[in-house]
Amino acid sequence: MPPQLSNRLHPDRKFYPERIVQFGGGNFLRGFVDWVVDVLNAETDFASGVVIVKATPGTYGELDEQDCLFTTHLHGFQAGEVVEETRLISAVQRVAYPYRDFAAYLALACQPDLRFIFSNTTESGIVFSADDALADEPPATFPAKLTRFLYERFRHFDGAPDLGCIIIPTELIVDNATRLREIIIEYASRWQLAPGFAAWIEAHNVFCNTLVDRIVSGFPQADAQRLFAQLGYEDRLLAAGERYHSWIIEAEPSLLAEFPVDKTRTPLNVRVVDDAAPYRTIKVRLLNGAHTAMTPLGILLGIDSVREAMEDEALASFIRDLIFQEVIPSVTEVPRGELESFAGDVFDRFRNPRIHHRLLTIALNSSSKVKERILPSMLAYLDETSQLPERLVLAFAAFIRLYRGEWRGASIPLNDDAEVLSWFKKQWATTDSTEALAQAVLGNEALWDRDLSGAPGLAEKVSQNLREIEEGRLLALIGRAYE
Repeated sequence: MPPQLSNRLHPDRKFYPERIVQFGGGNFLRGFVDWVVDVLNAETDFASGVVIVKATPGTYGELDEQDCLFTTHLHGFQAGEVVEETRLISAVQRVAYPYRDFAAYLALACQPDLRFIFSNTTESGIVFSADDALADEPPATFPAKLTRFLYERFRHFDGAPDLGCIIIPTELIVDNATRLREIIIEYASRWQLAPGFAAWIEAHNVFCNTLVDRIVSGFPQADAQRLFAQLGYEDRLLAAGERYHSWIIEAEPSLLAEFPVDKTRTPLNVRVVDDAAPYRTIKVRLLNGAHTAMTPLGILLGIDSVREAMEDEALASFIRDLIFQEVIPSVTEVPRGELESFAGDVFDRFRNPRIHHRLLTIALNSSSKVKERILPSMLAYLDETSQLPERLVLAFAAFIRLYRGEWRGASIPLNDDAEVLSWFKKQWATTDSTEALAQAVLGNEALWDRDLSGAPGLAEKVSQNLREIEEGRLLALIGRAYE
């Protein structure tokens, strides 16, 4: 067995000033954010060390044992071949434990070199709790911990305007940094913090909304021994993921002077933009939209995963045409060339044989996903062309059929809001025709935030698709749609 990764194997390791505090040390942060920081340290004058803060009780034992060293193993599908690359990440230098040593956590806020704060505390991490108190050591929620941290910095440096921080959260909620700042201001008021703190937060700390995208699957159990042999060491924190990455940071262009992602030899798909909203539209309508469209169709066809869907000639052609011929023309606020380039990356990602993304997993909460990812494209296409987008409408009909909860005598394990599932079950049990079912679904304003039953020809087309699916003609429908 190779030796375990540690500083002993890398005596020439470089250590940098601790300029970054990172809340969380999970797979995504290590395989994406810390990977980017490591590239910046190696290829620019960024020279920034990361201190990870364990935002929940417990420890990162394996990270401590390996002296905060770990390896990323990235793979992707490019020009018809699988491409792999590994990188030893040395940007992380130590871990701080607020639940074990709160004073040391606060001392970190008093380091003058500190400039950046990154986080990924899950979608439910950026929340306000009235139960958090200034006297807590530490407070429970991440925003309360950060408020206490920044307040310590404010007091220690007497509100120095040049010692604020650049805060870049990566949690998957819309306007993540804006929401985080709002909660910090709310705690400042609730805790009656010193006058001037809230103004210092607003004026001298930069909060950057972000949009992030990379699948980091974590420890590659099946490939671990092969990779250890290649690396010459055992890494219990080996983080596998896809080579593709995208990080959209909403900030002034001046951020690039401090975070020089545009100066690396290794191409980084990290962009500093004035407005992240168009990039969110691209991701939701193209990447997420393709997932949501293929899911009910694939499940009804007996297909298990995204990659298998891409290996099915009929479904792959259908989804590709759905994106290029219906979704892209419906997104008018972004240049077509940029949309087509993004879509090309999407289909390369879908074909990655190392990623096993099950359709039933994507089917989680499909009703809200259809509302956010399919309907905007469907209705925008109808507005632009005065015609129904045949493929998007078929995907919508397949979703309705999926929510019957059974197919060819077997139950489908759906996972959605209980009221939504109960409503669909009732419609399938009580409506006496596909026409009535289509009208009921399209007219449910609680599901779609609007009544869709009046859209020209939509109810009739959904009804026809449902009828032919019931007759066992789904594959013929898919073939007819992309001919």
